[in-house]
Amino acid sequence: MNDLDLLTGSTERHLVDLNASTGNTEPAVMVHHQVVAPLSELQARAADAGFHLKLCSGFRSFERQVHIWNNKLSGLRPVLDAAGAVIDLDTLTPWQQIQAVLRWSALPGASRHHWGTDMDIYDASAMPDGYQIQLIPDEVEGQGMFAAMHDWLDNELGNCGFYRPYAKDLGGIAPERWHISYRPLADEYAQQLTTEVLRQRLQGTEILMLDQVLEHLDEIMQRYVRVA
Repeated sequence: MNDLDLLTGSTERHLVDLNASTGNTEPAVMVHHQVVAPLSELQARAADAGFHLKLCSGFRSFERQVHIWNNKLSGLRPVLDAAGAVIDLDTLTPWQQIQAVLRWSALPGASRHHWGTDMDIYDASAMPDGYQIQLIPDEVEGQGMFAAMHDWLDNELGNCGFYRPYAKDLGGIAPERWHISYRPLADEYAQQLTTEVLRQRLQGTEILMLDQVLEHLDEIMQRYVRVA
């Protein structure tokens, strides 16, 4: 049976604090309890290779994703195009606005971060003091400060069960080299997150443009939720 609360970020019962579980006293970073061992192994391999692999985002709740979504559609947070320029949402139709947001931000209830299996990572050893992580391509590609770690990860992620679900641009979500996923669990949850499960969670919520979202939910699932 599908666990709607777990699939849509509405419970934390499957989570543990990664830092506490490894004796780290830094602020809590929540992940699925079954991810701790393989992630710790990946971090140890990275350390041996000269990198300090850390998480800047682990679990994200439904409520947190709603906050991000509503802030973007209301203009409180910028919505960017493929080149990193701010989009004027007022020039777009409601459905175009939704697609612009979906390019970089998941629909509440459909974020892989809800499961605790997915995380955004960076190389702390390569980051200058005071730098604020932006999670943009320039950080992780070419001569970007985190590119060397990600180049190394190209051949290492699979050894610990991880992969990049947004490695390629399939016309929906923009590529996110910094986003990794623990495949054994994430694939299971991805299969369980059906259109009807998501529709059930979204009904009656305070998500902006909910009517438009529900009208286009099948296309959203196909283009922005289901990935290779």
